[in-house]
Amino acid sequence: MTDEQNQTAQQPQEADGWEWARVEIMGHRCHYGRVREEERFGPKMLRVDIPIKGDPAANGWTTVYYGGPSIFSFGLIDEAAAMKANKPYEPPAISKWTDPDDEEEYP
Repeated sequence: MTDEQNQTAQQPQEADGWEWARVEIMGHRCHYGRVREEERFGPKMLRVDIPIKGDPAANGWTTVYYGGPSIFSFGLIDEAAAMKANKPYEPPAISKWTDPDDEEEYP
């Protein structure tokens, strides 16, 4: 990704024309984020802004552009679903919580 894409993606965006969507590209990549149609390099392209680690306020956005023929599927979702899909995996706790009032002692 270029520095120009990162700088553009981190600037505050207006709500004009944005939708939340799940976009599958050629059946191999799947992106969840806010999308809109933009004209780049002549033809219309799909701009997908993906929230980094599910928290754009703290981490910013990653922006990718795709041409129309590369889009395999497109589905509208809500903002909460997009944030949840981009949230990193949290492993389960390492230690097991025990009740301090439990009288059973372990050897």
